[in-house]
Amino acid sequence: MKIAAVETIHLSYPFRHGGPPSGWGGKAWTELQTLLVKVETDAGLTGWGEAFGYNAIPATKTAIETMVTPNVIGRDATQISALMDELQLSLHLFGRYGIPIFALSGLDIALWDIAGKAAGLPLHRLIGGAARDTVPAYASLLKYADTDIVTRLVNEARERGYQQIKLHESTVPEVAAARAAAGEGVPIMLDVNCVWSPKQAGQMAEQMLEHDLHWLEEPVWPPENFDALADLRADYGIPISAGENACTAWQFREMIAAEAVDYAQPSVTKVGGVTEFLKVASLAKLENVNLAPHSPYFGPGFAATLQLLAAMPEVEAIERFYVELDEDMFDGALTPMDGALTVPTEPGLGVEPNPAFIEKYRVA
Repeated sequence: MKIAAVETIHLSYPFRHGGPPSGWGGKAWTELQTLLVKVETDAGLTGWGEAFGYNAIPATKTAIETMVTPNVIGRDATQISALMDELQLSLHLFGRYGIPIFALSGLDIALWDIAGKAAGLPLHRLIGGAARDTVPAYASLLKYADTDIVTRLVNEARERGYQQIKLHESTVPEVAAARAAAGEGVPIMLDVNCVWSPKQAGQMAEQMLEHDLHWLEEPVWPPENFDALADLRADYGIPISAGENACTAWQFREMIAAEAVDYAQPSVTKVGGVTEFLKVASLAKLENVNLAPHSPYFGPGFAATLQLLAAMPEVEAIERFYVELDEDMFDGALTPMDGALTVPTEPGLGVEPNPAFIEKYRVA
């Protein structure tokens, strides 16, 4: 079964999130952005992938079209691992991390979708079987820097059945407000997106102790300063998480060897796809490090993450971006109910993007 065509599809669609415009990368997000990767085979099977993402979509799209696609047309779609190794080698000149790996991630996810469809099995069956048919989700809030908004959204998320809450804040008042709203014993995670120096991180960690964080995520700049993460973890006893900015299992190997994290956070759309995600999961398990995937997106990358976690019961919950969509590409099939998601059992990723949604929200 040969790869016959690869198509990139940029989508932009509306969302609501209960506060003023927010976002990352120097840009306020007024719409959500998704980059689909559609792979067609000569056997008539189509696979869907997703490549990171958001503000980086134009660069990732170009990388797929100019670097990846010319190297995969006519190749065996069933030889995923060998093909990904070859592509990483042949494209390493253009960067081992970042955009080139984002591009390969989208291709890899689509090929695993095809593999499941060819076998007539959902992805979780291909990697070991379902250990659970529902996966808890945690509500991942945007950044608001407003205690009233944080309080309101934490209360709302709890009412909707979410048992864990993640904040994207960088000061103490919002964390205190979230703790007061959630009450004792409810896991609250804090992602500061690498905003602090190692010294600042220590000062802030000390102030966070009374709020009993479940984990402190990416507290230092740069994120690859694993020694600083290890020091922070040892000095303050707050569980540390990181990894959404890491690509390939090699970076996670360095992170784990440095004893930098309690929770490793591979992102299937950034790390190298399902193939590389599985390597990271095995590495984390061998080293007794928790896995907490990064997944604040709504396309095939989220579907792939859900399938992976169905076979990994040791993972506490899947990250769900706490926003409301007017429409979604899977017609509600991946919408949490009472704070949990049902794992699709159809072949491949278990869900298919709605063609009408793609037509409506496709960026020319």
